[in-house]
Amino acid sequence: MPYILDADWVIQALAGRSKAVQTLKLLAPDGIAISWVTVGEIYEGALGFSQTEIRIAAFRQFLHPFRVLNLNDPIMERFAGIRSLLRRRGELISDFDILLGATALHHDLTVLTYNIRHLQRIPDLKLYRES
Repeated sequence: MPYILDADWVIQALAGRSKAVQTLKLLAPDGIAISWVTVGEIYEGALGFSQTEIRIAAFRQFLHPFRVLNLNDPIMERFAGIRSLLRRRGELISDFDILLGATALHHDLTVLTYNIRHLQRIPDLKLYRES
């Protein structure tokens, strides 16, 4: 499975944005994962709007085809190393983005994200670029 979803990509797909939906369909045969961190971000977003139950149900349905990846000690160690490096460089990004990057690096996955500007700060992280 070579890909992992960022929350912004999930939001675009759930909103029916054709580019995000079509890309997911195109890449699905290769395998797409999602982190529990991203799942938490999406739940938080759903709780901030009306019709929470409907939004959460739609998200749970959306999740079915994807493997949900856990955090573990090697990922957390990598997270700490990345966070320390970015702090020293004065390029710190959100902890959720760093956790996503650490998970992607640990599993050798390419991140599907629209947040290229922040995530490209993580060394060796592969980012999907739409053509």
